[in-house]
Amino acid sequence: MTPTRRSLSAVFGAVALAASLAFAAPAALAQDGPTSVDVAELMKPTALGDRVLGKADAPVTIVEYASMTCPHCAAFHAETWPALKTQYIDTGKARFIFREFPLDPLAAAASMLARCAPEDKYYDMIDLFFDHQREWAYTDKPLDALQNMAKQAGFTQMSFEACLTNQKLLDGINAEKDQALSKFGVNSTPTFFVNGQKLVGEQTIESMGKAITDAAAKASK
Repeated sequence: MTPTRRSLSAVFGAVALAASLAFAAPAALAQDGPTSVDVAELMKPTALGDRVLGKADAPVTIVEYASMTCPHCAAFHAETWPALKTQYIDTGKARFIFREFPLDPLAAAASMLARCAPEDKYYDMIDLFFDHQREWAYTDKPLDALQNMAKQAGFTQMSFEACLTNQKLLDGINAEKDQALSKFGVNSTPTFFVNGQKLVGEQTIESMGKAITDAAAKASK
């Protein structure tokens, strides 16, 4: 059966309903909570498993919690991420883990699509969604825009629908966000942990570099 506009709307509607129940946190909350967390607890595998960039033996681990519709997250990935990857991750000084923290149903859908891509294409999808955020997150027809973005990554209409109706996947994203809220005090995006040290908000390469250097020095003691 060929999917119709009505069926596609139903797909996104189901995601929106489920996500709205689980992801009711507003985009900006008071910046409270711990300034650092237990690294061992932070590094426990999430329900979905982590997608890790960088060498396993890197002395510093950076964990970012972000929402795909967050403009500050997109700005970080446009302005700071390239230098962070080149100077610290590719050189073995740090490794990086991106964790989903959707602030709205559309962000949840984008996170699901990134997870449905082949594992080695996960960060390509993250880059794609952030680089073109305004083209899909701020449009009157977000479903059409998401489809077009997914097609660029090799999704068919059938695989697009299958991904967005994957309840197990959505439940895993729910669990990942719940863990961040309850255990690590994450309440806005982006939030970073550099060897457990919490950094809230969009970071420059200078602030990230200092945090990495300080964490590496502590790790070497």
